[in-house]
Amino acid sequence: MTMTDPVADMLTRLRNANSAHHDTVSMPFSKLKSRIASILKAEGYIKDWREEEAQVGKTLTLDLKFGPNRETSIVGVRRISKPGLRVYAKSTNLPQVFGGLGIAILSTSSGLLTDKQASSKGVGGEVLAYVW
Repeated sequence: MTMTDPVADMLTRLRNANSAHHDTVSMPFSKLKSRIASILKAEGYIKDWREEEAQVGKTLTLDLKFGPNRETSIVGVRRISKPGLRVYAKSTNLPQVFGGLGIAILSTSSGLLTDKQASSKGVGGEVLAYVW
C-alpha cells in the first residue's frame, strides 16, 4: 500500500517517539525527510540523524534529544500543508510559530528553509510544518 503523505508520517513517528521518550526513531528514507532532519538538527530539536541501509531500501534514523531530567526538546509538531490542502506563504507574510520561539519549515525555490532563513533570503514557499 502506498503512503499518500510521507512527511506527515515522519512527523507523526517523531511526535510519538518523543512523547514515549524513545532514544531513536526510524522511518523509510527520502531526500525530503533527510533535509527536514538536518533542519531539526541545526535548530537543536534532535541530536543527530543518519541514513542506514536496510534489507529493502534505506532507513532514516533520528536520535532524539532530551534534557537532564528527560524533558523533551520538541514540545509540538504540526503538519500544515497537506496533499488535500496546500498552504503557501509569500515572502512578505511568512508565519511565526509562537512569536518566534518555534520554527516553520518551508519548501522554497532555494530548497527547504526555516521561516527565519526564508525571511532573510526574501523568498516564500509552501509551509510544510511547524515545530516548537
